[in-house]
Amino acid sequence: MTTPKNPQKKAARRFVQSKAYFSSPFSTQWSPLPQEDMHFILKTVKDQLISSGFQKKEVKMFRQWRKKNKAKAEPPQVPKVKSEGGEVGWTDPSVRRQLAIGINEVTKALERNELQLLLVCKSVRPRHMTEHLISLSASRAVPACQVPRLSVTLAQPLGLKSVLALGFRRPLPCQSLLFSDAIEAIAPRVPALSVPWLQTAQATDALQDSESPLKEEGEKRGLKRKLESDSNQTPANSLQPLKVKKIVANPAKKRKEKSKKQKHEYLNSV
Repeated sequence: MTTPKNPQKKAARRFVQSKAYFSSPFSTQWSPLPQEDMHFILKTVKDQLISSGFQKKEVKMFRQWRKKNKAKAEPPQVPKVKSEGGEVGWTDPSVRRQLAIGINEVTKALERNELQLLLVCKSVRPRHMTEHLISLSASRAVPACQVPRLSVTLAQPLGLKSVLALGFRRPLPCQSLLFSDAIEAIAPRVPALSVPWLQTAQATDALQDSESPLKEEGEKRGLKRKLESDSNQTPANSLQPLKVKKIVANPAKKRKEKSKKQKHEYLNSV
């Protein structure tokens, strides 16, 4: 008979893997949007979508289920069905290229600095799915806000199941935007984002005003001094300098110790 194995020894041999990561000491939150502005934003965007007739058209196909035991015959040819209004898909592809729909598409557009306005639905769960959009929008000076009932209001006009994030792209050269009037009306009503690790534009404006007499003196003294003063200017949205106080090793990390044979060979080589 085999001896019963002790499960405690296996449990003791298992190495619990731990990962070290950095967490931000700051907490970012969306600025609250007044109820009047919320109704105005939803009504403006919805009316613009309905008047333009822009939406996604889909045709629901009935799928016939069959038993797995039956031998596979030749695959039936599904006829191409078109909707009553025309082909399946977006009604106007040029208008679709002016929008960024969904969290992933909005994130990529913000990273490339292609947006001029961002609207995020408040019903997104979990909340951390849209927290990164706050810092991205603030660092690129893009007006962004969290709008309640955005998905419920705009999903039906667009022909989608949900709209968690909607971004309006910047115009390309020689391009006319369909939503230019709506963007100009909504942007002043969007509350400013407060990101603690980004310097505010007011502080930089004050620095520029205080340095204006120095610029005039630099112009008189020569072009070289003027170039130096221009190079010392900081942009409106700049990160504060990072100061590393102490680097702590991870105590949970498993380090391989050198064997006695390796130590002996190392001493002989020296």
